[in-house]
Amino acid sequence: MEWAFLEEDTVKAAEQLIGRHLVRRTAQGVMRVRITETEAYRGGDDPASHAHRGKTARNEPMFGEVGRLYVYLIYGMHYCMNVVAHRPGEVGAVLLRAAEPLEGLELLRANRPGVPDRSLLNGPGKLAQALGIDGSRNGDDLIGDPEADFILERHAYTGPIRATPRIGITKATELLWRFIPAD
Repeated sequence: MEWAFLEEDTVKAAEQLIGRHLVRRTAQGVMRVRITETEAYRGGDDPASHAHRGKTARNEPMFGEVGRLYVYLIYGMHYCMNVVAHRPGEVGAVLLRAAEPLEGLELLRANRPGVPDRSLLNGPGKLAQALGIDGSRNGDDLIGDPEADFILERHAYTGPIRATPRIGITKATELLWRFIPAD
C-alpha cells in the first residue's frame, strides 16, 4: 500500500512526508506544492502534542484514520494543517510547516497578497493560508480519492533529510522531530 508509512510511527511518517506534493484544485486552477518541512506530534508520550492529555473535540482527528487532515486555529487567527499518521490504536499527526511552490504560483500569491515569494509558504499558517485551507477542511481525506479537490501525492524525496528540534514549543524541545531536506 502506497500510504502504509502513515500507519507506522508518527516520527517516521513526518520524515517520509518530506518531498510529497499537496495538490489543491479550485475553480481558479490548480495549486501544487512540495512539502519541505514537517514536525511529528504523538499522543500521551509527547507533552507538546495536542493529544497529550487525551481526546477532545479539537484534537479528535489525531485519534482517527490516517491520511486525514487535522486543521486547527492557532492564536485565534492562523490555521495549521496536519496529516494524521500513527500506528493502529495510537495517536499522532504531522504538522506541515513549509513547502515550495510547484504549480499555481499566482493563485498562491493571490491568497497571500503583498507577501514576497520567499515568505509565501515558509510557516504552517502561511502554508494553510496560501492553499486556502481553513477549519472547514478538518477531517478531509487526503489519500482516499485521487480526484478530490485537496490531496497528498506520493512523490518521495530521495535526498538526505536532517532532523532538528521542533520550533515554537516549550515542552519536549530536545526531541529531534522536525524534518527538512539536508541541502
